[in-house]
Amino acid sequence: MKKPSSSATDLNKKELKHMLTMNDFTKAEIDSMLELMTLLKDARRDNAIPELFKNKTVGMIFEAGSTRTRVSFEAAATLLGGHAIFLSKSDIHLGSKETVEDTARVLSRMCDLIVARTNSGETTQKLTESATVPVVNGLDTVYHPTQMLADIFTMMEHLPEGKMLTDLTVAFMGDATDVCRSLLLTCTKYGIGFKQIGPKKYHMEEEWLRMADENCKKSGAHYEITEDISKISECEVVYGDSFYWTTQMDEKEERLAAFMPDYVITEELMQSAAPGAMLLHCLPANDKEEITREALEGDYSVAFDQAENRLTAQMAILVYFTHRYIKEPSEELADKHQRNIRSFMEKL
Repeated sequence: MKKPSSSATDLNKKELKHMLTMNDFTKAEIDSMLELMTLLKDARRDNAIPELFKNKTVGMIFEAGSTRTRVSFEAAATLLGGHAIFLSKSDIHLGSKETVEDTARVLSRMCDLIVARTNSGETTQKLTESATVPVVNGLDTVYHPTQMLADIFTMMEHLPEGKMLTDLTVAFMGDATDVCRSLLLTCTKYGIGFKQIGPKKYHMEEEWLRMADENCKKSGAHYEITEDISKISECEVVYGDSFYWTTQMDEKEERLAAFMPDYVITEELMQSAAPGAMLLHCLPANDKEEITREALEGDYSVAFDQAENRLTAQMAILVYFTHRYIKEPSEELADKHQRNIRSFMEKL
C-alpha cells in the first residue's frame, strides 16, 4: 500500500511557483520581492531578522563553481533560522546513476526549496517538472534570476537624485551572456531602459529581442543593441561582466581582441556616462580585461554593495517562495507530540 509522505512541506501544493527567470514575474510581483528585501535588509542591520525559515532546509545543487550564489544562500538560510545543504556534482547522482526527475522527487521529500546551478537550462527545466517544492535557478546557461533581483535592488538603493527606477537606462558592456539576456528581459519587463554595447558579432540573438519587444509593449521600456560606445552618455547605470567564461577558454584571445580596448570599463569611460552614473559588476571581475581596478574602486562603483545584496535577495527568495506552505502546529498539537515522544523515550 502506498503511504503518503509525512513531509511538512506538503507534496500537493496548489499553484506551485518556481524561479527560472525574472521574465516570469509581473512588475507587481517584482515590487513585492523588492519590498521584502528592504524589510529583511533593515532587520539584518539591526540584528533582528525573524526566523522565517526556521526548521526548513534548502537543497543546493551546484554543477558549477560559485562564490556569491553559494555563500549567499547558505548565509541566508542560517540568518533565517534554517539550514542549507550543498550538493556538488560529485556528491549526488544527478543525470548519471539517477535521473534528474528522480533527484527532484527525492529532494522534494526532504527539503523545502531547491536551488540549482546547472550546466544546462534543460536540466533546470526538468527539475521544475518533477519537484514538488519551489525550484530556484541559481544560474544556468540561459538565465540568472537571483542576480537580477540583487541588481534591481542595488539600482534602487543608489538612484540618482530625483529619479525613479523606470527613469534609468542600463548599459551592459559585453556579449550576450546569461546575465546580459536576463538583464535585457528584466529591465524591459520592469520598465527600465537597456543598451547592450559591444562588437556586432557578440550582439543579442533575435529570439531574446522578440521577447524584449513583447515586454516593451506592456511596460513602455526601450532597448538598443549597438556597437556605438558613445551611447553610454545616455545611461545612468554601467554594467560590467567577463568577456569570456570558463566554457569559452578556447575563444579567450579572440574575444579579448574584439572587446579590448574600446569596451573596457575605465575611469574615462565612466566619465562619459550620464551625470551621477553608477557602476555595477556581477563579479568575479577580471582586472584590466573588461574593467580596470581603478574603475571598480571608484566612488561611483556599487559592485560590492551589489554583491552583498545577493544575500539580501536570497533571504527574500527563501521567504517569498516558501511562506505560503508553512504549516504551523497549534500549541495543543505540539504539546501532544512532545508528550508522546517523551513518554516513549522514558521507556528506552
